[in-house]
Amino acid sequence: MKLSIISFTSRGLALSLSVQKDMGQEMEVNIYTKYKRLPEVDKAHAKEEGNGKAEYIKENLLTWTGEQFHSENALLFIGASGIAIRAIAPFVKDKLEDPAILVMDEAGRFVIPVLSGHYGGANELARRIADKLGAVAVITTATDVNRLFAVDVFARKNNLVICDRKGIKEVSSAVLAGEKVTIAIAGDYDGKLPEELALISYPAMDKASVIVSPFLEDGEKTDLQLCPKAYILGVGCRRGKSLSEIEEVIGKELLKAGIRRESLAALVSIDRKKEEVGLLEYAKKYHLAYQTFSEEELKNIPGEFTSSSFVQEQVGVDNVCERAAMAACGEGGRLLTKKYPENGITVAIAERKWSVTFDEI
Repeated sequence: MKLSIISFTSRGLALSLSVQKDMGQEMEVNIYTKYKRLPEVDKAHAKEEGNGKAEYIKENLLTWTGEQFHSENALLFIGASGIAIRAIAPFVKDKLEDPAILVMDEAGRFVIPVLSGHYGGANELARRIADKLGAVAVITTATDVNRLFAVDVFARKNNLVICDRKGIKEVSSAVLAGEKVTIAIAGDYDGKLPEELALISYPAMDKASVIVSPFLEDGEKTDLQLCPKAYILGVGCRRGKSLSEIEEVIGKELLKAGIRRESLAALVSIDRKKEEVGLLEYAKKYHLAYQTFSEEELKNIPGEFTSSSFVQEQVGVDNVCERAAMAACGEGGRLLTKKYPENGITVAIAERKWSVTFDEI
């Protein structure tokens, strides 16, 4: 997470630089201000605090805020909450997409998360800033106020994708009503299960409130499916394959494996495909990391792979998709599906070792 701070007065600017000094070791913090007498204040405060640096914003606040929203930075407004609310209003979309938005008074007494408190991490960030500056974090979300399990916080901390946002309300309502929420987990877990939850075995025989799994079929058995981003697409292809061609083959392989697209973490291939347009477009469209490996790196991946003399002759290694998928998995990974060839494209899926924890949720 990166944090952008905007201030409007001399006192607000000084506080911005203090936050940057205290939080700078934990995350990237960038300072912006609409205070016009920036040079003399910045110079005086930098002398006192260290190497703090602020940028004066010439554009209007609405334009600047829109740019920050698109960059997905967390935003801290130091000033009146009304200023922040009017600035973000045109850009607010969805609780699972909006960045963390916070407001802090220029006296540094209160830090208030106003948007994306759970999934965006605003509540946690407010607590961290408040702890550093001796302020009070003003948290208003019901599960936090009542010290109860928050499923969207659990999802964010465990890198789980929320597949149906309506399920958040169903689960949270049940928790707040004092009802037991059942949860089934396809992988391992550790930590102490919250009192609000009842663990049931996976696969669930009956409907469960929450299911943590990557499988398509589980979506029909639960109020809320959480998908671990633990699956790697290994892809090899002839030069010039289009996005639509690549999508079609990958889609078939995902369907055959029963894996939800939301569970994908990365798209990988050999380094000579580093600039392959179709692969780059696929990774961008589905927000996947795109990584490539050298011929030598792929040769050194241990395991049994589907060998091809043609591929060996063309790229110097007997298999690209399976080896690349396993190369990106790291220790404990496994090949979920073998090489699937179609229309000059090969696809394999590997699974990283994954688990969830209930510690410090």
